Amino acid sequence: MSPKQDTFSDEEKAAMKERAKELKAEARMNKDRAEGEKSVLAAMAQMQEHDRFLAKRLHEIITASAPELMPKTWYGMPAYANQDGKVICFFQAASKFNVRYATFGFQHDANLDEGAVWPTSFALKELTPTAEEKIAALVKKAVS
Repeated sequence: MSPKQDTFSDEEKAAMKERAKELKAEARMNKDRAEGEKSVLAAMAQMQEHDRFLAKRLHEIITASAPELMPKTWYGMPAYANQDGKVICFFQAASKFNVRYATFGFQHDANLDEGAVWPTSFALKELTPTAEEKIAALVKKAVS
């Protein structure tokens, strides 16, 4: 294995630094919704146009579908946590890691269990009305 394979990419290092800052900010915020909203909007403002559009629309869908979720950033990306501060769902911009599609995903605390296998992340290139309905239903199920 070459030394290059043993190291984190610049994008991964930046995400880890972002997460360290977030943990410090979370301790100060003490679950303050306005501060969480502010950090999510600031993260969106730094995104490329298409990612920003997707993130803003997802923010609207998530806050309407599960208003009890707290907006926050997680590794520099918009995320939504339960009352215990555990991330339930998140958005990852395509431009964050220079990939061809954005990702909308759920963490293990989301109530999505269905049989032996179920999806936890979705590639996201655009938000059609059908996709928006599916996301809203998944978010509602995740917090039920």
